[in-house]
Amino acid sequence: MMRWGNIAWFLALALLLAFITAPDLFTFVFAPLTEHNAPPIYNQGSLLSLTLSHLLIVFGAAFASTIIAVSLGIFVTRPSGVEFLPLSRSLVNIGQTFPPIAVLAVAVPLVGFGETPTFIALFLYGLLPIFENTLSGITQVSPLTLEAAKGMGMSPRGRLFGVELPLALPVILAGIRLSIIINLGTATIGSTVAAKGLGEVIIAGLQSNNLAFVLQGGLVVALLAILIHGVLTRIERSASARLGGRGSESL
Repeated sequence: MMRWGNIAWFLALALLLAFITAPDLFTFVFAPLTEHNAPPIYNQGSLLSLTLSHLLIVFGAAFASTIIAVSLGIFVTRPSGVEFLPLSRSLVNIGQTFPPIAVLAVAVPLVGFGETPTFIALFLYGLLPIFENTLSGITQVSPLTLEAAKGMGMSPRGRLFGVELPLALPVILAGIRLSIIINLGTATIGSTVAAKGLGEVIIAGLQSNNLAFVLQGGLVVALLAILIHGVLTRIERSASARLGGRGSESL
């Protein structure tokens, strides 16, 4: 029997797909929120296209953040890289130290308007949770397990890819999930520098004092967060189950 959580997930997916592909069907919901004959449904672009653009930049930045953060996490847990841990932490904290809007302000004069400065801001903002979870996952691997692997004749590289990373995977995935969910909302600010995304809907609503637009942009972002969180949580649980039930941890 399908659990209630699964039912809720599929209902959220159905609602999202219906809204971004045929938003006019929901006119009756948003019409009471408008004034002075303002349009109840966002009409300055395709919600489907904006949603896809939003997801593309979020997942693109998450992919880049994952490559760099996981690589750094591995490096500083090797004997040759331990002394670089403080420096690495300082680097990945840049995105959290400076608000994304400040990163955009610095990036725009250097790379221009559009998706690029938004990508840079999301990339920096997403580094910390992935790095810290990678570090946590690898350092929590039991020394006895590593000694047993060493006793079996496994090389340092073999222990890393055959023991440490597989055991740390649920924790690393939790960091990636956290990074993506945070950046789904953060990416809306990209529209302030002409990046295509759902922030465009929200900003249009704020500029025209149209609450319906604001809610539409917020609704799609919220549904995306619920759906993606559900998918990534399932992946984490699957990884944990393959490790004999070892639970994943997040920041």
